[in-house]
Amino acid sequence: MSDKPPIRARNFPSAEDEAKAAQPHGRYDGPGSSFRMAFTDTDFLLREELRPVRLQLELLKAELVQQEQGVESTVVVFGSARFKAPDVAEVMLRDAVASGDEAAIRRAQQMVKNARWYDEARRFGELVTRESEALGEPVIVATGGGPGIMEAGNRGAFDAGGRSMGMSIFLPFEEAPNPYITPELCFQFHYFAIRKMHFLMRAVALVSFPGGLGTLDELFEVLTLTQTRKIRRRPIVLIGRDFWERLIDFDVLVEHGVISPEDKNLFHYAETAEEAWGAIKAAYSGDNPSLTARQLKGN
Repeated sequence: MSDKPPIRARNFPSAEDEAKAAQPHGRYDGPGSSFRMAFTDTDFLLREELRPVRLQLELLKAELVQQEQGVESTVVVFGSARFKAPDVAEVMLRDAVASGDEAAIRRAQQMVKNARWYDEARRFGELVTRESEALGEPVIVATGGGPGIMEAGNRGAFDAGGRSMGMSIFLPFEEAPNPYITPELCFQFHYFAIRKMHFLMRAVALVSFPGGLGTLDELFEVLTLTQTRKIRRRPIVLIGRDFWERLIDFDVLVEHGVISPEDKNLFHYAETAEEAWGAIKAAYSGDNPSLTARQLKGN
């Protein structure tokens, strides 16, 4: 065997190799030293002036990982982070009753009612994962990575033995992502804008369960981008018609002329996981070229 390097050997040492080899030492290993390479210098990377670089890194990391993991199409699940699994909600109610606190009892009773949405989201995640080829190519469930409805969506995929993605945002009151996300597809973001972009880059459908301000923010972003044709049209399903119609009166918006009557066709209502998944499959069963599961690249 020849000891000669292959003709296509690397011309330059890798950044990783040199970063490991070029460790600061002596008087240059202390606070304030500028000796570290720029891309290994955390103090430098976290400077205010480096925000554009950090935005690019945050966009690029999740993109490259998803490419490497073969993720091309996702079904995104939104919803409240506060909803609990039914067994957890029942424990909360028992504790509240034991405490005798009327306000706590009312909150716990509502939490037990809301637990039905956790169950529906869990079943939806399982349905999508078990029938991941139903839209013509593999899809996986993607959530915001947190508790509540997000946990339920990931948990359903986990129950089905499949992969799912979680796109967490750092929040001081959420300690960790939920435990049901595929580790290779569990991301943490600092910038809300980049996280939102990744929600939509591969989304072939979006399903919104009842939720609060965060859910509304994500939902209206999608509706606005669809209405203004900044993104291609894809199924948007609102779970729980009574909740959404009490919360948002779209007829009032039409009456005042601030949206068009046809804008009400941007979304569908559903009551169950099966109904929501059925609506998504129906949307992709026709010959509408704007509803293809594969997201067009380069947009």
